[in-house]
Amino acid sequence: MSPRSRSRQFRQVLVGTLLAAAAAAAVPGAAQAASSVDPLLSPTTLVNGALSTVGGCQTPIREVILACTRLETLTTQSPVALVLNPIGTNIVVLGAGLFPNGAIRPVLESRLQATLVLAQQFPFTPIIVSGGVPQSGITEARAMREWLIARGIPAVRITEENTSRSTVENAQNTNAILAQRGATGAVVVTSPDHLQRAMVDFRVAVGGRIPIAGVVAP
Repeated sequence: MSPRSRSRQFRQVLVGTLLAAAAAAAVPGAAQAASSVDPLLSPTTLVNGALSTVGGCQTPIREVILACTRLETLTTQSPVALVLNPIGTNIVVLGAGLFPNGAIRPVLESRLQATLVLAQQFPFTPIIVSGGVPQSGITEARAMREWLIARGIPAVRITEENTSRSTVENAQNTNAILAQRGATGAVVVTSPDHLQRAMVDFRVAVGGRIPIAGVVAP
């Protein structure tokens, strides 16, 4: 199956799930029953999932992306994309400036903690660590990879994107990796004050080819 066909199939499954959730919400007690079946789904993640696909965020038109992204609720919860398709979806954690000695700053450790939670919930989901700007010969991507490996994430799951110097470059360079491997979606993990802008940059970079979701670091 081609990447385009997989992406179309995923969107069809997601739309069906969202329609079922909407129908359940109309029946007293049905929504609670649905959430007990899959506690990773919630009204917030379902709405965000709808916006990231059929709601308008999956488009090549920047103005539409901006308007749609502003409607989403930033959350630490697992996106619908990961719940429904943990293999085709990729987790992408964005780097932040390292200390001069190459050590990780608290803001980046917070992003990595959020990534670790997702990685443990979805143990077969690929991870991309994105960030260049080396300090003492260590790129952000390398520092992030080593942090995750030290906490039990297999190295084979982690791909380094180690040349980016900005969020726009994070998006463009990561998009090349996603396209090459035929990913059906991506979940961007970063800080609360950074996520909305990052999702816009990633959505512009993929040009509507795949849905982009987001998770904020606590």
